[in-house]
Amino acid sequence: MVANSKRQPVSAPKKGFGAFLQRVKESRTAWTYIAPAGILMFFITLIPQFYQIWMSFTDYRVKNLRFVIFNPATWEKYAPPFVGLDNFIKILTNSLSLENYNFWRLLLFNLVWTVVNVSFHVALGVAIALALNTPKLIGKKIYRALFVLPWAIPGYITALTWRNMYDDRFGAFNQLLALFNQWFGTHFATDTRWMTVAQPPIGGPLAFLPLAFYCILLANIWLGWPFMTVVATGALQSISADLYEAASMDGADGWRRLWYITLSLIRPAMVPAIMLGSIWTFNSFAPIYFISQGGPFGQTEILVTQAYKLVYNQRLYGVGAAFSLVVFFILLGITLIQNRVTRATEAYDV
Repeated sequence: MVANSKRQPVSAPKKGFGAFLQRVKESRTAWTYIAPAGILMFFITLIPQFYQIWMSFTDYRVKNLRFVIFNPATWEKYAPPFVGLDNFIKILTNSLSLENYNFWRLLLFNLVWTVVNVSFHVALGVAIALALNTPKLIGKKIYRALFVLPWAIPGYITALTWRNMYDDRFGAFNQLLALFNQWFGTHFATDTRWMTVAQPPIGGPLAFLPLAFYCILLANIWLGWPFMTVVATGALQSISADLYEAASMDGADGWRRLWYITLSLIRPAMVPAIMLGSIWTFNSFAPIYFISQGGPFGQTEILVTQAYKLVYNQRLYGVGAAFSLVVFFILLGITLIQNRVTRATEAYDV
């Protein structure tokens, strides 16, 4: 016979303020580790962000730099005037007194720039990762190390290097064209001003894109695909070879195995990488600013470079703060739409 044992009564879970105190007590160790970083982020991130939000509703200029928000003595003389939503209205209605400024053209170009770049990044990144995943490939580790270099090098160094390559007198591209003419007897122009040609090289729906766009695009593709390759390579390593063997036994050809196994199983890793790459590319300051500086005539300007020029060229700090908030909400909307369409943050079961 089994002896009857006395069961201990289970205490009811605490409710209300008592439950809150219990949770605080249980998470004390976690808060001890989080607190230093949290305090640091509060002072170097949250306070400047709140200050920027306040600036966006004022006409903050150079004369207001002596204003100190915690010093009442500076309020009457240096405090910037409150303008409400006037900065945002000027930005969205193209009322800023800036040369070649058109917010909606900037936004359209920024979206085209992001979509085209990310498409090339993903396609090249996955294709090269598949090539590097070939069994018994000689020098695989060397290739992977070399292909990471464009991503590892600081972006502004890459941008300045490409800028020098596009130099209209001594750049590598014009020197290469000169050699090509010498070898094959052709007559390609070797004094092409890559960054100043305003006439688009193609027609159709992309006729508003100047030659400088394709020059910057080539540089940014070289800069961006290694990240996608690294992510795709890691995802490919997790796919079991048994799946491919089973698919081959069922009669699936190479394209079916690629579509239904490879691309399907690397999706959970690639979708967040695409979202992150879209944000990076949307705000890719270095390639635009250091290669074309938004030229010719502002046709390759993006939102973040325009915001930079508002602050450091025009000294319109209030307008620049409002412009940055507009960019933030645009990126927030794009991210939410991407998350809704791709379901990137949902649980994924194989």
